Amino acid sequence: MSIHRRTLRLAALTLALAAAAAAHAQTPAAAAAAPALRTEKALPLALANQIAAGAVAACAANGYAVSATVVDRAGVVRAVQRADNAGAHTLGASERKAWTSASAKNTTLAMMEGAQKNPGAANLVDIPGFLLLGGGVPIKAGNEVIGAVGVGGAPGGHLDEQCANAALEQAKAQLGA
Repeated sequence: MSIHRRTLRLAALTLALAAAAAAHAQTPAAAAAAPALRTEKALPLALANQIAAGAVAACAANGYAVSATVVDRAGVVRAVQRADNAGAHTLGASERKAWTSASAKNTTLAMMEGAQKNPGAANLVDIPGFLLLGGGVPIKAGNEVIGAVGVGGAPGGHLDEQCANAALEQAKAQLGA
């Protein structure tokens, strides 16, 4: 058999195998067996900065010097702002509140209240990194949690949460809410 014929036979065999593989890949059984990819919305840096700045500004309007941290859905820091005269401890508190809220997909105030009322939830305080003080609020795009904002430094967690919510209200149009 000549080299030319072998090359033609190999090419024909390759095409036949490729066609069979393509036909198999499009069968319902093959589609069901293949893992589906997830599509997620992501928190862009500009919006994270806007939310952090909005939270600090909302608290400043009420006379509170705070820090605000914004994290993505995995709890990784995207933006941080610390107001003039905000205590050094406010940075860590805001980050832990944001991380806790993103992780649990709930407000830290609601989690704190739940832990106080429910003995079964009291152990939440023992999870490394969790901070059950008001001021951590999930950031949602529609119904999907894409991150969280944490505020620390106002004279009460409920006031930290108000500042976080004010910032999220300002960003509502960009979040599709």
